[in-house]
Amino acid sequence: MIQTQSYSDVADNSGARKLMCIRVLGTGNRKYAGMGDIIMAVVKEAVPNMSLKRSEVVRAVVVCTRKGIKRCNGMIVGFGDNAAVIINQEGNPRGTRIFGPVARELRDYSFTKVVSLAPEVL
Repeated sequence: MIQTQSYSDVADNSGARKLMCIRVLGTGNRKYAGMGDIIMAVVKEAVPNMSLKRSEVVRAVVVCTRKGIKRCNGMIVGFGDNAAVIINQEGNPRGTRIFGPVARELRDYSFTKVVSLAPEVL
């Protein structure tokens, strides 16, 4: 689960390395974001000479969380760290590659482009 002031890694090649969540988007005043939720974040670390710069505000979708989620068959899926993919206004990823596994639940939240770019779907 991601809340405000939480740091997460970036799982794509958009140029950012670390994000800090500044707002969880959704209905009402949500405190936490889980897998498949959209957050507003600020870039804290960036690769030099890339399109994204440090202190830039971006939208991102959470693809991995340390807190496990329970599936309908009783299996709990958790990851080693928190990770997010930077997206644009339409919900498409800004990078061209996704690193690491992503959760299968992203397909249910209509992030099919993120799922198709991922090397492994758990």
